[in-house]
Amino acid sequence: MRFSAATTAGRFLPQRWALRMGPLLGRIDAVLFTADERGEAGRMSVIAFSVRIVSAVIAFVSQVLMARWMGSFEYGIFVLVWVTMVIVGNLACLGFHTSVIRYIPEYRERGLMDELRGIVLASRLFVLIASTLIAGLGALGVWLAAPWIENYYVIPFILGVICLPMIAMSDLLSGLARANSWALFALSPTYLVRPVLILLFMALMLFVGYAPDARTAIFASIAATYVTTLGQLVGVTQRMERQIPAGPIKVHFAQWFVVSLPIFLVESFFFLLTNADVLMVGAYMDPNDVAVYFATVKTLALVHFVYFAVKAGVAQRYAQFTHGDPQRLAAFARETVSWTFWPSLLMALLVLALGEPMLVLFGPEFTSGYPLLFLLVFGVVARAAVGPCESLLTMSGNQNICAAVYAMTLAFNIALNVVLIPMFGLWGAAMATAFAMIFEAGALSFTVWRKLGITMLIFLAPKGAA
Repeated sequence: MRFSAATTAGRFLPQRWALRMGPLLGRIDAVLFTADERGEAGRMSVIAFSVRIVSAVIAFVSQVLMARWMGSFEYGIFVLVWVTMVIVGNLACLGFHTSVIRYIPEYRERGLMDELRGIVLASRLFVLIASTLIAGLGALGVWLAAPWIENYYVIPFILGVICLPMIAMSDLLSGLARANSWALFALSPTYLVRPVLILLFMALMLFVGYAPDARTAIFASIAATYVTTLGQLVGVTQRMERQIPAGPIKVHFAQWFVVSLPIFLVESFFFLLTNADVLMVGAYMDPNDVAVYFATVKTLALVHFVYFAVKAGVAQRYAQFTHGDPQRLAAFARETVSWTFWPSLLMALLVLALGEPMLVLFGPEFTSGYPLLFLLVFGVVARAAVGPCESLLTMSGNQNICAAVYAMTLAFNIALNVVLIPMFGLWGAAMATAFAMIFEAGALSFTVWRKLGITMLIFLAPKGAA
């Protein structure tokens, strides 16, 4: 016996209401209980969406407390260091955390178990070695560039690189879990466990007498990152061993690297594009401004996580459908646009309504960022209006042109920041971000249409065949 939304409504609601709500509730039941690939992708997106809701609440509470404990100046230092480490840690995977999502379903579908065992093992070793080398070079680079860096950033950045190998490994493990549709294993370590542990370790360190500054916050982040990633490694490894029988291993590293490199460029440009405004504000303005801008941007997390939740749920299905019926891929891809746009629009309106009281929780000075939300939200909704186009391009073998689109968008974004921030301050950063997101959405949607013949745009997507 299982729960059914449609049946429950029929029992407890008036018949007229139950009949009107029947189609919607039927769709909910289909997402929750259908055993086909569409149902599985829908369930993973729902799980991802739920995790991101809880994550947004945790992150918001955590950021408010950290800002209150440290003050805007020290909080701004911590924000710039932590955002940089998350970006570099993700990029240190060199694309393998996404390419495994493409290869694992393909190898399983074709029965290539030797290659499946090979990519699971090789990706872990490669990411661990590459991220450790990058961390060492990063620490050396900060030390050598210390005379040209504001002194309050030097030690926090050197401490921050200690997190890099574990951030990279966590992203790879999330990719392995996503490839197997293990939504909770893919998302909960990064979005639930790690932020809670950072907050707990920070509170514990303050309780025992450490200063409420950026260095203490970074120490707490290091401890939380290592504990989270090691636990995630044990959990994912145990599940993989149950899924994949022991046997010979085949490693096609050159082939995997050639495919991963353009994906690395796509991920690099996307991650930099998503966070370029914070980094550029940090380059041009002081930590107080970084803190205000970061808090403002993060109130949009309620809107962003819809896009990322759908992306997490559908990427492996794009990869699977690419090797099957093109019409099936087109219909599924167009459906995911609706999954992304309407919840994002609803969340955008909610954020605009509640943005000012949310920001005041950080401190009175943070409310100066509230007007920026009205500009930033246009870019976020524009991105949602075309769905996860970059995942469709990457999973269908068009990662090179996707990388080119992101390179153009990133260059456009940085150029706008360089021109607008000195002229308009935080308003300049917000304008650059909004314009770049709109450009990105249009370019990706056009590229999908030209390459795959699929219309990825909410109000233009046809109901029939592509």
